[in-house]
Amino acid sequence: METISYSRFNEDILRNMSPPGRRYYVLLALAFAGVLLGASCWAYQIATGLGSAGINLPVYWGTYLINFVFWVGIAHSGTLISAILYLFRAPWRTAIARSAEAMTVFAVSVAGLFPFIHLGRVWIVYWILPYPNQRNLWPNFQSPLVFDVIAISTYLTVSVLFWFTGLIPDLAVVRDSSTGLRRKIYGFFSLGWLGTHRQWNHYGTAYLLFAALATPLVISVHSVVSWDFALSIVPGWHSTIFAPYFVAGAIHSGLAMVLTLLIPLRRVFKFEHLITLKILENIAKTIIFTGLIVGYAYGVEYFMAQYSGNIAERDTFIWRAVGHYALEFWIMVLFNAVVPLAFFIKKVRTDLRYLFGISILINIGMWYERFVIIVGSAAHQFDPYSWGYYSPTWVEFGIMIGSFSLFFFLFLLFARFIPTISMTEMKETGRHSRRENP
Repeated sequence: METISYSRFNEDILRNMSPPGRRYYVLLALAFAGVLLGASCWAYQIATGLGSAGINLPVYWGTYLINFVFWVGIAHSGTLISAILYLFRAPWRTAIARSAEAMTVFAVSVAGLFPFIHLGRVWIVYWILPYPNQRNLWPNFQSPLVFDVIAISTYLTVSVLFWFTGLIPDLAVVRDSSTGLRRKIYGFFSLGWLGTHRQWNHYGTAYLLFAALATPLVISVHSVVSWDFALSIVPGWHSTIFAPYFVAGAIHSGLAMVLTLLIPLRRVFKFEHLITLKILENIAKTIIFTGLIVGYAYGVEYFMAQYSGNIAERDTFIWRAVGHYALEFWIMVLFNAVVPLAFFIKKVRTDLRYLFGISILINIGMWYERFVIIVGSAAHQFDPYSWGYYSPTWVEFGIMIGSFSLFFFLFLLFARFIPTISMTEMKETGRHSRRENP
């Protein structure tokens, strides 16, 4: 990184909070239109019933649960980059941690919508909440679906607190450089930050505490999501490998989404000297590692199905590879396990075009992985008489487009109103001109 003064850090990072151009508002309008499309499709489903979706016998879990697992997975890389790499004092995380943390919060928020959408009659959700009632209904706390509620709500709470704690010093910088109503708003959220020695001491302790608390959640949350499947006896789901398999896949897709977001971000806000090519290369190297784990998990699944001697298990995995959803299966294998190996070539992992293109392919492949896992088993269980096919309807596609639009809409607002790079951490790890050092 080039020699940069403290004031230059502030100027460069705060530049993205200046009034945006027309292109920003066009992207924001497109994202908002997608949100309206998704909301309209959900309203249509509520008005006409869950039958407007393609969910039916024998596949009761469709794209709503596929998207739920996908978005929970996307959220994991934010904690990986922010918390785990912070504990290991990896210097290359500082320029991308803030955006990764924001991605975590937005992805978990989007994921939390899909259980309500999948419920159909969303207004009866109160019957599955743990409170005394006249019908003596009470959630089964041994159910992994209840585990999901607890784990994801905890993960969201800790992620928001971790994200907001890191924001406080930077919000104070924005407050001091603003006037009028803007100064009052940022002053309120900066919680009276003055930068005293005592405040910095408490800040460091709190940030370290949240980082240590968030780290085990990376493993626990998606492990709990995997138990939704592994605790059943459905062929292709009942497997002890699902917990590490889901965690590795979650980090794999999350890191790819980080590249998808950061490459345009550094171009638009001219952050090339802060989000350097070396940082993006380190993310690509990490994707190689997670991609190898995911590829190994694919192989182990087929070995266990063959070695177990279970006819239903073996037949399910053969059907996935050559049956009705064979195209989706081979897209999953190619995009998740084979394509990332291109990052072994230095020219590929240091070229922005390849980085961006491969990151999109990985996210497509990870979405299809969830499709193959959920639909590939639900449509092909023990009894051949009950075998069937599942195809999403336009309502489900509309809601899925709305979920992606909501995610990008929130990220665009974040990039406009909040410093996208932590000025505090960049000053701690960057090289500065001597005349401006205290």
